[in-house]
Amino acid sequence: MKKNLMIACALVTAAALFLTACQGNGGDAPAANGEASKTREQAADLTVAFPIFGAVPKDLKAVQDAINQIAREKINATVTLTPISFGNWDQQANLMLSSNEELDLMYVGSNNYSNYVAKGQLIALDKLVEQYGQGIKEALDPAYLKAPQIAGSIYGIPTVRDFAVYSGIAMRKDLADKNGIDVNQIRTLDDVEVALKTIKENEPNITPLIPGNVGVSILDRYRTYDNLGDSIGVLPKFDNDLKIVNLYETEEYTQLVKKVRSWYTSGLILKDAATNKTTVPDLMKSNRSFAYMSNMKPGFVEQESKNNGMTMVTSTLIQPVSTTSNVTGVMWGIPINSKMPEKAMEFLNLMYADADIVNLLNWGIEGQHYVIKADNVIDFPDGVDAQKSGYNLNLGWLFGNQFLSYVFAGNDPEIWGKMDQFNKSAVKSKALGFTFDASSVKAEYAAVTNVITEYKLPLETGSVDPDKILPEFISKLKSAGIDKIIAEKQKQLNEWAKNNQ
Repeated sequence: MKKNLMIACALVTAAALFLTACQGNGGDAPAANGEASKTREQAADLTVAFPIFGAVPKDLKAVQDAINQIAREKINATVTLTPISFGNWDQQANLMLSSNEELDLMYVGSNNYSNYVAKGQLIALDKLVEQYGQGIKEALDPAYLKAPQIAGSIYGIPTVRDFAVYSGIAMRKDLADKNGIDVNQIRTLDDVEVALKTIKENEPNITPLIPGNVGVSILDRYRTYDNLGDSIGVLPKFDNDLKIVNLYETEEYTQLVKKVRSWYTSGLILKDAATNKTTVPDLMKSNRSFAYMSNMKPGFVEQESKNNGMTMVTSTLIQPVSTTSNVTGVMWGIPINSKMPEKAMEFLNLMYADADIVNLLNWGIEGQHYVIKADNVIDFPDGVDAQKSGYNLNLGWLFGNQFLSYVFAGNDPEIWGKMDQFNKSAVKSKALGFTFDASSVKAEYAAVTNVITEYKLPLETGSVDPDKILPEFISKLKSAGIDKIIAEKQKQLNEWAKNNQ
């Protein structure tokens, strides 16, 4: 036994000498054994937080393990996936950031992006992208990668998805066919009005037009301007030589709210549109409505037909256009809390470059949560459906590069190629990449926002008379400080334009 102990001590001593020699060479193992050394190191564990609808999937851990098998091999890192309910996301994200909780990667929406940056809660990513984000750079058009810039730096990486929208009207095909409505001939709001009046006359139990979502107006889905993030100072025709105007004082806005009012008083719009809490699918499925204005993209018809439980058709009113808010609506950032920002960027890069990682996040494990039907088309395995599946997030737009994702059965197999062309064909707003920082006018911003909340929805659903209410609205906006906000926004836009020529 004494002899065995002496041998063991000798081995320990030899190992210590070997490690000392390695440290004397910069802490690295000999070059020939570099990869082996890397795999022996403990993998960095990254906390990745994102919002989800519904309950946490019961198979999340299995999917996480499958992701980690790839990540450990490719970047010597593992992830702890931390899904949070969409309803609690803002509150929980703020708590994690303010409490310095361990967090390495997180979803960032345009609604709180500039606020996070102003508070110093996100890391500038420019250098990290250059060093570790080759896949990100290949996946994103430079204009879209630069779109989240604030003061010359990017703090968020947009996910690859639809970067543009076109405005139009979605209609029930059965009622359009029955009443001889040719959707291909609807190109203006006057054409829309003719179709709505046809339904009103021939289908007395059907409301011709409903809002495109709970809490949105009719005009929210018909924009001929870049709203520059918040519609408090906008860019008409997505250009206007970068001259910002007060939307609510424009002649176009006056004429639009008057038109919507005429629709409302003629019974063409849902009577409680300004306060409606019933979703579009519920209004459609209950056979109560015909159409709604909407922002659209490739695959929209299939999506809405599935959601509404009936075949839908669409007409385009405004051609595809890309604005900063289209691009920055869904992004990923590295919080200041991260102790391993380089590793976080390496994993984020995999989300844009590695199809296996993308499909695990989107769809789960092949054979267990989905099966491949043909080429890039997948479906549930036999005996599994959306309710029975242990992993059915259905959030492809959230995780990195959606164009690397499989297409679920029932959708166009060529959807990602079409979406890519859609993005490339869209008109880019002259202010694409500009983000307003309201910190210097935050008191006025809060006051103006409150006024807009009070007046905008009733005006833009036709629920009130614009001849009486619009002047009152404009007066209160001015009292609240909208002109000061617009002046500050114009100043920042001019500075941005000077640095981005």
